[in-house]
Amino acid sequence: MSENNNKSSFVNDRLVPFFGKIAGSRHLIALRDGMTLAVPMIIIGSVFMIIAQFPIKGYQTFMANTFGSNWATIVQYPTNASFHIMGLIAVIGISYNLAKSYKVDPISASIVSLGAWFLTIPLNTDKAGALWVPLTQLDSAGLFTALLIGLFITDFYVFMVHRNWTIKMPDSVPPAVSNSFAALVPGFVILFLMWLLRLAVEASPMQSIPNVISFVLAKPLGLLSNTLPGALVAEFVVCILWIFGIHGANVVSGVMQPIWLAAMSQNAEALKAGKALPNVVTQQFFDNFVHMGGSGATLGLAFMIAFVAKSAEFKTLGKLVIGPALFNINEPIVFGLPIVMNYRIAVPFILAPLVNVTTTYIAMSTGLVAKTVGVMVPWTTPPIISGYLATMHISGAVLQIVNIVLDGAIYYFFFKALDRDKVKEEKTFAAKEAAGETVEA
Repeated sequence: MSENNNKSSFVNDRLVPFFGKIAGSRHLIALRDGMTLAVPMIIIGSVFMIIAQFPIKGYQTFMANTFGSNWATIVQYPTNASFHIMGLIAVIGISYNLAKSYKVDPISASIVSLGAWFLTIPLNTDKAGALWVPLTQLDSAGLFTALLIGLFITDFYVFMVHRNWTIKMPDSVPPAVSNSFAALVPGFVILFLMWLLRLAVEASPMQSIPNVISFVLAKPLGLLSNTLPGALVAEFVVCILWIFGIHGANVVSGVMQPIWLAAMSQNAEALKAGKALPNVVTQQFFDNFVHMGGSGATLGLAFMIAFVAKSAEFKTLGKLVIGPALFNINEPIVFGLPIVMNYRIAVPFILAPLVNVTTTYIAMSTGLVAKTVGVMVPWTTPPIISGYLATMHISGAVLQIVNIVLDGAIYYFFFKALDRDKVKEEKTFAAKEAAGETVEA
């Protein structure tokens, strides 16, 4: 008993505060919230991509005969417009949220960060000598640069503002004007230093700042995240954090979502170009094939609570959890069963999504199931529908069914043990109540 108390004390006093501090990190929150701003635009672009790339030959023939052979390119104009500003949204969103957390004018900070980011982008020259910005630098190719600029430049901007390296205006000046002048000195210092850095890098073999960042960080992290071990580690961390009551998906996605969104964008570009899809592990890989029912792959568990449970308490809970679970919302299960701090259900909560990662990765990498095509299917889309839309192929829906069955099998024996104990508790409670004994709540 003492040993269990010591373990519980260690978890509550050490681990939970530690992970809670990580989850509450202003930089992690800024990354998460900044990248979330891009999601609506990606979903909008994905709708037009589905219209253009819907994988039925008769549909494609009908549309080409009706609207001309170039119809798909025209339909995907909004897709290009939304996907090709991913980096732009990221640098503004991250800088805005980070500056706001420091209580520094977020608009001025995000504008300075945007200018610093554009200073890193290599320009191209056409035959007439005109300069132009390649769109690829504004989307997934420039995303990692945008993330780093959004974080580090904003921190440097805040550093200067907090030390009053600014131009102070009288109180009678409107706030908008005052904030603009306050950004003048920090903005000049930042852009001047970024200009010097660009000149230095252009004189080196790397030629551009995005090339340096890609070589040092983006490519190694991208290669690691697009492997089965990398995906398993990311998912394991998500589940472990949830066991301690911390929203694991928010913590991990704050770090990994930019990489997974970039992989998604690369698949979308390959699809439009008619090339083989390069990436298995994308945002849709996790949203639509691993987290069915929510983190912990709890849809199979929700079905058992609703239809297999014998205890009155779990039967009542089942009526409450099955609806949200179909839309991948599992807080009623996580806190109602509960799963948080319930080490009897922790093993399947961790194991089920890891099995989903493994089956999905193997199925997609071997060609048994189509890879995700870069369509951003909202995570609340029910399974089977989301599997088809994410892969543009019936095999995606079939894989989801297989994963749900496997998840249910993994949870079955653990849940049945909980259910048996709960039935015994209810019988004991009822017997004592019938005998007129005092029953502890």
